[in-house]
Amino acid sequence: MSTGSLLVISGFSGAGKGTVIKKLLEEYDDYALSISATTRHPREGEVDGSSYFFMDREKFETMIGNDEFLEHAEYVGNYYGTPKKYVVDKLEAGINVILEIETVGALNVKKTYPAAKLIFILPPSAAELENRLKGRGTEDDATIAKRLSKAYKECDAVEAYEYIVINDSVEATAKTINMIAAEDSQTVEKTRKENNLDLIKDIKKGLEVYYKGE
Repeated sequence: MSTGSLLVISGFSGAGKGTVIKKLLEEYDDYALSISATTRHPREGEVDGSSYFFMDREKFETMIGNDEFLEHAEYVGNYYGTPKKYVVDKLEAGINVILEIETVGALNVKKTYPAAKLIFILPPSAAELENRLKGRGTEDDATIAKRLSKAYKECDAVEAYEYIVINDSVEATAKTINMIAAEDSQTVEKTRKENNLDLIKDIKKGLEVYYKGE
């Protein structure tokens, strides 16, 4: 049995990465979404071992000391991390594991697990990213501007990723990521970061108006 691939997927808020990941899990049987561990209390409807691995601070810190996380961070007084065992068990069973994470965590995972494939999902343009955020209808203009400003800052980190996938269709994007996992040579070459630098620069230029210099 072949070993599965660890796919570390990131993207700007509004790029559609959550929807793409959901489509991957629906369309293909050999994918699993990584489950994070946290020391925060469960919210209504969350299930231990499904939503998160919920644990106390002492256990989490013991796992840190035993090097049992691919990556971890502390945020607003609580720990969050990616347990190695869950990921490794799935990979050894031939399952591709998806880790949806921010850029800093993604680069930390790459250091711990060099075979991980770093994939960044981009919108076709800065204007389309703005349209998608506005199309949600859930946030005011000031909040949307903050998200676009954050996306501008994230553009530099995008160049640390190996693969760039343009999300102009959820179905096509999910298929492209599946082909990257399968190491299809044509898809791998098309999506290599080196072949998409102009798009990254164009999007960054389009987002510059929103950057407030934080």
